[in-house]
Amino acid sequence: MYIKSTFGTIESSGLNMSFLLSCFLLTVLCRTTDALNSVAWYYGDAVPVQQLSKFEVAVVSPSSNLNPATVSGATKYFAYVSLGEVTSDLPYYRDVPKSWIVAGNDVWGSEVINISVPAYADFFATKVVGPLWTRGYRGFFLDTMDSYELYATTSAAQAKQKAGMVNVIKAIKARYPSASLIFNRGFEILPQVHDLVYAVAFESLYASWDNEAKIYKPVDAEERNDLLAEVRNSKQLYPNIPIISIEYCAPTNNVCQQNAITNVRAQGVIPYVADGLLMTMGRSV
Repeated sequence: MYIKSTFGTIESSGLNMSFLLSCFLLTVLCRTTDALNSVAWYYGDAVPVQQLSKFEVAVVSPSSNLNPATVSGATKYFAYVSLGEVTSDLPYYRDVPKSWIVAGNDVWGSEVINISVPAYADFFATKVVGPLWTRGYRGFFLDTMDSYELYATTSAAQAKQKAGMVNVIKAIKARYPSASLIFNRGFEILPQVHDLVYAVAFESLYASWDNEAKIYKPVDAEERNDLLAEVRNSKQLYPNIPIISIEYCAPTNNVCQQNAITNVRAQGVIPYVADGLLMTMGRSV
């Protein structure tokens, strides 16, 4: 008996079939080993490298004291970057044309950018990602991917912004093919860029932080169900993309933390729980 495969004709004899089975099992084991299980976010200036070494991936502020080129260990360090907003303290802020700024985000004291501008994709890849790549970062956490919703209110306007996001992602990967990208949401553009993303994160499936009121609060059931629908759809369509939920609890509220971790894991999602500003060490177990 012979079996046709992409590797040619393989004889179904004991030795050859054993070899084929071994290759298959090795592939499965490698995929299992490569599965992402833990991600941390820490935006403080003094990065606790030893504590973060317990995580496979750690997202940090590029303004921190971390030098990714000199850190040893298995943890992959990702730099935080804001795709849809800018603040005046960013090193590239003066290079942003004022015509690109279309709204303000009063809750965070930032300015929203029109990401559909054709020149923005190259600007982001060269001015935002480029200097961080030079410093040694090989992973990037793309935040504020939904900020366009603050000013793009029609379907046509939002479609342009989504297309702009896709262009930014493609520009980054064209310039830095080995760059790993974690999205903050961005579910709506996965059909176009699912093969370019390392993981997708989102905030608050169960526990949230209200930055305007400065309080922690549970997530409304309706809001959670809407988010879960997006998560389940993405997991079904793109099962190889890890999905992470960042939950917010007071550092002293162990009950909130443990409940959030347990509930998030029950949904098949990777949890990370920390304070509302991600300035202290959090946990995933």
